Amino acid sequence: MYSSSPADAPLVREPLHAPVAHLIRGGVVEGIHYGSVVVLGADGTVEFQLGDIEAAFYPRSAVKPLQAVAMLRAGLPLDGELLSLAAASHSGENRHLAGARRILELAGLTEDDLRNVPDMPFDPAVRDAWVRAGRTPSRLAQNCSGKHAAMLWTAQLNGWSLTDYLDPKHPLQQAIQEIVEDLTGQRVARVTVDGCGAPLFSISLHGLARALSRITSAAPGTPEARVADAMRSHAEMASGAGRDVAALMRAVPGLLAKDGFEGVQVAALPDGRAVAVKIADGANRARIPVAAAALARAGVDPELLTEFSGEPLLGGGEPVGCVRAVRALDPVELPACA
Repeated sequence: MYSSSPADAPLVREPLHAPVAHLIRGGVVEGIHYGSVVVLGADGTVEFQLGDIEAAFYPRSAVKPLQAVAMLRAGLPLDGELLSLAAASHSGENRHLAGARRILELAGLTEDDLRNVPDMPFDPAVRDAWVRAGRTPSRLAQNCSGKHAAMLWTAQLNGWSLTDYLDPKHPLQQAIQEIVEDLTGQRVARVTVDGCGAPLFSISLHGLARALSRITSAAPGTPEARVADAMRSHAEMASGAGRDVAALMRAVPGLLAKDGFEGVQVAALPDGRAVAVKIADGANRARIPVAAAALARAGVDPELLTEFSGEPLLGGGEPVGCVRAVRALDPVELPACA
């Protein structure tokens, strides 16, 4: 445990976001994405911040590594690719569905025991194939099914009820909240319901970065280290083929990264350096270039981050600009955006 007395919950207020990314077309700033960024050093100190890193916000699926740590601490016996899937926002590929079924089988359960919201696969190509095959939304295809299967098994192992495992007052969710507060070092500000139906805890961006730093720098064999090892070794199981977060982990040795809906990204290195990003308008196109610039600020070799510097903007089918981090975060001028 990191703290027997977490700090007070972050304030619930309108975040004081700042410009973090520019949409540049033909040398003109066509649009601005606001948000917040924090960069932590290996010792946990804030080395860079932009916007509001202390206001309460919802980390969405970026909190899944913390939830996985909580389940391991509660006795979940997973490792490797199935543990990575338990922390995943997966694409709905066959390997993801097979993995979620396997977790349920190990628990002696079936898809009918899941309580997440039925959905189509997250990946557009996988979803299109699903539709062409005449398949309908399912709980197994929904991108959080690995987490839900793991939650069910954790509840069963502890003798807790299964039908209400998503109730915030359920022992499982109480145990998860306790670990979220332990890892972030702060009380949860609010509890709501995430898109999949699971409880979602409001923390600060600073707290999210601190939590992932603690996960990646934990001693070998601990629940934290097991989660980090599983996700790094099986990045596509934690996301999917072609996903930018998996590519980011492959590109930067030792990096653990997790994305979340509404423009959230968190990443940390084995020595504890960490970054966290929230894009205010939820724009996915700004999430990775801002995170890449933050990682460069944290000391990652910029050459490793070239492919994540920003997607091109097209005019007449040709690149005429890009989405790139603001100069306050990334002072290097990109010729494509000049």
